[in-house]
Amino acid sequence: MTQPAVAPAPRTHEGLTYERLHRLGPRGWWRPVVGVILLVVLVLLLQVVLTAALSVYLLARGTTAEEALDQLAGDPVTPAFLALVNAGWALAIPAVWLVGFALHRLRPGWVSSVALRLRWRWFATCFGLAIAALLVTLVVSALLPAQGAGTEVSGTLNPWTDTVRDFTLVVVLLTPLQAAGEEYAFRGYLTQAFGGLVRARWVAVLVPALLFAFAHGVGQDLPIFFDRFAFGVVAGVLVILTGGLEAGIAMHVLNNFLAFGIALAYGDMTTALNPTGGTWWSIPVTLTQSVTYLLLAVLVARRMGLRTTVDRAVLERRIPHV
Repeated sequence: MTQPAVAPAPRTHEGLTYERLHRLGPRGWWRPVVGVILLVVLVLLLQVVLTAALSVYLLARGTTAEEALDQLAGDPVTPAFLALVNAGWALAIPAVWLVGFALHRLRPGWVSSVALRLRWRWFATCFGLAIAALLVTLVVSALLPAQGAGTEVSGTLNPWTDTVRDFTLVVVLLTPLQAAGEEYAFRGYLTQAFGGLVRARWVAVLVPALLFAFAHGVGQDLPIFFDRFAFGVVAGVLVILTGGLEAGIAMHVLNNFLAFGIALAYGDMTTALNPTGGTWWSIPVTLTQSVTYLLLAVLVARRMGLRTTVDRAVLERRIPHV
């Protein structure tokens, strides 16, 4: 007697972790590959457009073409150049959203977290945890020999000038967006792209972290490169264990505020943006901050009952495949 055909169980996406969220959209190994290339091209194109717009603005204010070129060259770093760098990375956020929708048919919120949005209460909590980890790190740093890489500052406070004022405005207004832009690009799209290509989670963490470190320049001292790579690894692990970008953005913003704040008060912005002379004594300091923040964030996330996978209620709000 012929048995009636049994309909296959519908495919469900409940329980997907952050790095697998591209599976919510149409499949195809080529999509993340093309997406990474498209994202790089789009970010570079936006940088060109932004540079042109800022150049026109400087010229309109009466700056000569030669002076405008010097201000945007980056050696030394000027407020205009810092604004260009920060705004350029900020534009990576809409670039990530555009690539995610165009190739994966996913709403922008899927890059923020498994909850389809930035979880602001969790973000504020992470900022507090980042401050706690930083305080522990400062204590360890004070007990160790000089770590170099711009950590040593003079004991004399820099005078307040128009340049310092302009730098302060750029740091306060644009640095959070710059840090968020880097997180959306490296821990956001790249993590999901590699997470969609391979099953091994470590690839989705280590490859974006390596690219993040290289993105800061190929001529870095090894301790400085390791510091940036370690940050990328911790932020990558946290995006999977907490289900979103909030923890990485919070730590990134605080680190940049600290580095730029010290440079404005006691150092110079050129050294802060392009640190050199790092020593291997910076490694214990880096590991102290990274491990402390990682443990605190995971512990508090679990105490708060933070969801790290997609649930049915959120899935019902996603864009249907086309």
